Amino acid sequence: MDKEFIIACDKGYQNAEKMGITPDLILGDFDSGERPADTDARILTFPTRKDDTDTMLAVKYAIREGFRDIHIACAFGGRLDHAFSNIQAGAFIASYGGVAHLYGQSEICTVFGRKSICVDQPDSAANDEDSCVTYLTLPRRDGYSLSVFSLSDVCEGVTIRGTKYEVEDVTLLHNDPVGTSNVWTADTAKISLQKGILMVMMSRLLPGEHI
Repeated sequence: MDKEFIIACDKGYQNAEKMGITPDLILGDFDSGERPADTDARILTFPTRKDDTDTMLAVKYAIREGFRDIHIACAFGGRLDHAFSNIQAGAFIASYGGVAHLYGQSEICTVFGRKSICVDQPDSAANDEDSCVTYLTLPRRDGYSLSVFSLSDVCEGVTIRGTKYEVEDVTLLHNDPVGTSNVWTADTAKISLQKGILMVMMSRLLPGEHI
């Protein structure tokens, strides 16, 4: 799907407004901000007592509408439990064949799975059907670490190239953070996956920090 569709979650419409962004849809329970009164956007109001977070409501709406390349802004700027729930939302997107991009002030995450397909994005996942591999190509980002984590129980056939620590066809487990802290040695890093759901996290290094 080529078109863009912007969803503002709860108070997020105020942040969008400050940046001059007009959402197509505003949704949430509006427990952290007033329901907007002067907007042309469609508004969906949900009860405070509900099973999904506002972000997850937006993700499920996007999936139902056929979107598979989903970007979540302000994913890591608040409480830790919210940040972790956004990572799980990314895994949900990947389980439906999508690619999730999560953004914070110092982190950028991409979550993808074996069946994830995202075209026309230089830093997105794409399928290589001939070799049954899904791969992610990331341009070099100096001053950032590059970490890889399994969000499924097992990620099989993981290969990482163009980095200080390269691996070929390894298995990553959800309870072993062996993929923490890598760094680019080439203009691009290429990460491929044969099975599972993988999260690739780029984190800004602290002043004087080296890998």
